[in-house]
Amino acid sequence: MLLLEKETYKIIGACMKVHKALGNGFLESVYQEALEKAFAGDGIHFEQKKKLKIKMVDIDLDKYFVADFVCYDNIILEIKASNFIHKDNESQTINYLKASDLPVGLLINFGQSS
Repeated sequence: MLLLEKETYKIIGACMKVHKALGNGFLESVYQEALEKAFAGDGIHFEQKKKLKIKMVDIDLDKYFVADFVCYDNIILEIKASNFIHKDNESQTINYLKASDLPVGLLINFGQSS
């Protein structure tokens, strides 16, 4: 069984619904707004543009990351709208997981056709 399986399934379902409705080719900001509305309609608890503090042992650093979404207080969702996912995009999501200590991270690309 996956961590937060039901919640992750709902988030991915909302992403698929948005992609099916809009297709590819829009800017990332369009998909962010569409997901915000889809999440609200599907009852998915989320925070958009969530600041993730970086800690060094017990010290909070001034630097922070900003995740596109944090859903259900435990799942980071990073979205992209590009031709393909770059290694840097994967590294970014992994860094967000490390910084936040949250258990699950999703990286979704709206730039490809279904």
